[in-house]
Amino acid sequence: MNSLKIGNLELFPVETGRFRLDGGAMFGVVPKTLWSRQIPADDKNRIPMAMRCMLVKSQKTDRIYLIDNGCGNKFNEKMEKIYSLDYEHSNLIDSLSQIGVNPEEITDMVYTHLHFDHCGGTTDYDQEGNLVEVFPNATYHVNKRHWETANHPNDRETASFFPENIDPIKNSGRLNLTEDNCEFEEGFKTVVMDGHTEGQQLPHFTDGKKTIIYSADLFPTFAHIPLPWIMGYDMKPLQTLKEKKAFLKEAVENQWYIYMEHDAEHEIITINEENGKYAMDQSMKISDIE
Repeated sequence: MNSLKIGNLELFPVETGRFRLDGGAMFGVVPKTLWSRQIPADDKNRIPMAMRCMLVKSQKTDRIYLIDNGCGNKFNEKMEKIYSLDYEHSNLIDSLSQIGVNPEEITDMVYTHLHFDHCGGTTDYDQEGNLVEVFPNATYHVNKRHWETANHPNDRETASFFPENIDPIKNSGRLNLTEDNCEFEEGFKTVVMDGHTEGQQLPHFTDGKKTIIYSADLFPTFAHIPLPWIMGYDMKPLQTLKEKKAFLKEAVENQWYIYMEHDAEHEIITINEENGKYAMDQSMKISDIE
């Protein structure tokens, strides 16, 4: 099993499918001649992306956490083509099944943020076409400031928030709005970043010796490690730059392991620094961490 025990927690990668996004949007002002050397685009200028979520089992509390859940299965044929959705690679339910977990067993659904590719798996359509919750027993954890953003988005970000994903969370009666830097239990907390979207919470796991950070959209791919390589999707790119600079310095100093949600090739990476420039150092599976 590809997993890691850290303190009282066991971490499992959960692959929920592959998709593609426009390379220009993914790299903002970075010229294609540069970013395409790192991640080549297809004939529609799209780069491959993972939707790699994480399951966390706690031996101390018996809680089963799921961090993000991909884009789900609710897209029509047109949207599936636009995003080149690939469920043959993997899907949420099958990946959970391989770990031996049913959706009903998830006690806590922790969202880094509520863009469609991070929370679309929350709901699905039944055979009658009714919208149903996939995790009917889970408490939904969303950062309080991000919840306000998701429900009252600006005109630029509104296309990333889908009512069919967010309204069931709102109406579930099981929504928990978290404060910045929330601690779920010993060894598991979040750190909050505001550059990509207001109140993005990144899970942080440590046993005092090793630390794993779930990068979400702070570093979508290994190619986003250099400081100026920032997505066009980010709401506050200068804030992202500031956050990356502080994060990368600490990641190198403390030898953090970075869990990559969207990188199609790299599950865990480490960072090095040379003459003030940051880049990927090692690439590995989570089970390779010693």
